[in-house]
Amino acid sequence: MRRIPIFIGLVVLLCYNTSCESKKHETEVETKFLVSSPIVKDTSITKDYVCQIHSVRHIELRALEKGYLQHIYVDEGQTVTKGQKMFYIMPNVYQADLQKAKAEAEVAEIQYKNTQLLADGNVVSANELAMAKAEFDRAKAEVALAETHLGFTDIRAPFDGIMDHLEAREGSLLDEGELLTTLSDNSKMWVYFNVPEAEYLDYITSADKNSKKAVELLMANNKKFNQGGIVETIEGEFNNETGNIAFRATFPNPDGILRHGETGSILMTVPLKNAMLIPQKATFEVLDKKYVFVIDKEGKVTQREIEIGAELQHLFVVVKGLSKDDKVLLEGIRMVKNGEKIHYTFEKPDKILSSLDLYAE
Repeated sequence: MRRIPIFIGLVVLLCYNTSCESKKHETEVETKFLVSSPIVKDTSITKDYVCQIHSVRHIELRALEKGYLQHIYVDEGQTVTKGQKMFYIMPNVYQADLQKAKAEAEVAEIQYKNTQLLADGNVVSANELAMAKAEFDRAKAEVALAETHLGFTDIRAPFDGIMDHLEAREGSLLDEGELLTTLSDNSKMWVYFNVPEAEYLDYITSADKNSKKAVELLMANNKKFNQGGIVETIEGEFNNETGNIAFRATFPNPDGILRHGETGSILMTVPLKNAMLIPQKATFEVLDKKYVFVIDKEGKVTQREIEIGAELQHLFVVVKGLSKDDKVLLEGIRMVKNGEKIHYTFEKPDKILSSLDLYAE
């Protein structure tokens, strides 16, 4: 009689294990994956280009005359105004040359006047009077030239700007043409960036090619400059080595934040017509190549390589490898294998996109 409870217990345990295995199998079979299709719509992307920032006017100040640098009236990094005195070269030699030229001009003037009196009395010929007049004119030209040379010893700012590094010190003996410093007008900045040929063609053939393109500047600290810019000009030739052409954007610089020689990135918004979009989470990488799992009519997943043309927030723009009718696995990528048959739930792409945090026009 004691064998009966033992037998019944074994039967109950066996039924329990069988039930658990059945439920586990049903759970595996009922696992469904989320699937959707790419969506095709108009949107825009922001492209960035490495850029060089230049002052709208950046010049070198050089000594136009040879001599000793007697005074420096400005300091490095100082803001100067147009006409402000900056450097003074010892003028002694040039002052002496001017005095000499003035004295010679006075002698020539006296000789000319005497000759004029003699010519009026028909004592000398008209040719002698003309010679005296020419000598007087030459002497006056020498005075003007001496005044010019003397003026070159007083070097003043040609425009409002910021002075750069001093290349000479007081007491230095300067040669003609020797560099003193550079001066930058930073009221506006010219920002140069290189654009590949294909993107240039898209830009130049677009409907709004005649309107000035608005751009933004990302500075080296990864912050946007507080002023917007516009693309004003495109250079005339491509660089044969890089296949790029230079664009120039102009930015106002009222606070003087930007300086000549800085670097950054130009941010340009580019419209995309009929772009094919898929969520980034639907992709995976193998040896630096992008792939997705595509589901066929029988529910079998197939690994397929795709080519990404651009990146948006949470989205990729696909340019090759998919069609708008393909079904793409969105979740559980690590849970499936190539060639495996799965059960899935299809969600409309519009609903998938609305659940993503994105910006698209």
